[in-house]
Amino acid sequence: MPIKVQNDLPAREVLDSENIFTMDETRASSQDIRPLEIAILNLMPLKEDYETQLLRALSNTPLQLELTFLRMATHESKNTSIMHLNKFYKTFDEVRNRYFDGMIITGAPLETIEFEDVNYWPELTRIMDWSKRHVTSTMHICWGALAGLYYHFGLHKVPVEVGKYSGIYLHRVLDRRSPIVRSFDDVFYAPHSRYSTVTMEEIEKTENLDLLAVSDEAGPYLLKSRDGKQIFILGHPEYDRLSLDMEYKRDVNKGLNIAPPQNYYADDNSEITPILTWRCHANTLYSNWLNYYVYQVTPYHLDEMEDKA
Repeated sequence: MPIKVQNDLPAREVLDSENIFTMDETRASSQDIRPLEIAILNLMPLKEDYETQLLRALSNTPLQLELTFLRMATHESKNTSIMHLNKFYKTFDEVRNRYFDGMIITGAPLETIEFEDVNYWPELTRIMDWSKRHVTSTMHICWGALAGLYYHFGLHKVPVEVGKYSGIYLHRVLDRRSPIVRSFDDVFYAPHSRYSTVTMEEIEKTENLDLLAVSDEAGPYLLKSRDGKQIFILGHPEYDRLSLDMEYKRDVNKGLNIAPPQNYYADDNSEITPILTWRCHANTLYSNWLNYYVYQVTPYHLDEMEDKA
């Protein structure tokens, strides 16, 4: 949360120059507070497991969140019970007349498939189009980020040269002035698990798109639209300690000839419990998004978004 300071306090200028968020008395006195309405379009196959991971990452903020889970009406989930979906999830048609402060579009194990060949791609494009008018800011994760970059900016996904990025990779911040990376260290770790990426060449020639963090090993990681309405994360910062472990052992049990996730197991020994090195970054990333790109800019009355649009 921001520090409230007097309008003319000299320290405020120093804090602002260090990209530390302060709020002056005028802004603080005019703020109304209510729960933030967050829609989560969960495209992951094991929805219950992923719910826990994502909620853990979202919980480290003093802001109160009201969550609405969404599923695709044009796709039948094979790994989550229909009872769970009917009880906790809504379809797009059930919320299309609502407005949300924020939205998350998750990853999905579809990176080797062309977007137009995904059976729910038409429905997903309708949701992404709708979000431009009905959501203050949308965060896209992993495959959801690839899909969002393709839909909103026309960036094409390409296969990863090494086959798959799987592991914990070191990243560096490129622009410390952006609120989404406030309180980040110069370098940080984050998990990746994907077969596709976007090229630096396409990013650099795309207008109104900022690249904010990159990995020498895993390429682009954190991007955002210039207006902050679209955030793209080409990784899985919300993964828990054993997420990559479960994926690796699942694939080994399928008989796949794959290497252990990079920088994950000590001595690449999958019997050793991995060390958690990315939780602080994940918590900061999600908290920054909720505060600076949602809470600080969303209207108190959500239907005012229609007037802005």
